[in-house]
Amino acid sequence: MKKIIFIDDSPLDHFILKRILKRYKLAYEVNCTENGEEAIKFLEKHKNESDSLPDVILLDLYMPNFDGWECLEKIQQVCLTLAKPIKIYILSSFINPEDIQRAKQYDCVKSFIFKPITKVVLERLINEETRNIL
Repeated sequence: MKKIIFIDDSPLDHFILKRILKRYKLAYEVNCTENGEEAIKFLEKHKNESDSLPDVILLDLYMPNFDGWECLEKIQQVCLTLAKPIKIYILSSFINPEDIQRAKQYDCVKSFIFKPITKVVLERLINEETRNIL
């Protein structure tokens, strides 16, 4: 079963993701957090345990306090020490060409997608093997 960490300050987006997974019986274990620092601590704690690490991180850019860019900086540093590679997807409600260009600077980012997330998008992203930033 693939594992997902979803970092987003919106409880509604957490609900939507969980609902999609449940409704379509998608075999993904999801852990939602509103706090990027919490996710980074988890990655650092389990960096040598490939079975504990997520396969995918879905990261919202615009969050209060510790925003997605700050979180991404720290995740990129941690990713270099992890027991397995993790796919990171940037999520945003806003179509901002500057954000898309900025995301391309991060080797760990696989794609930039726009909310709301759907079943089709979720399946495509999780199963995607190539770097494809829109």
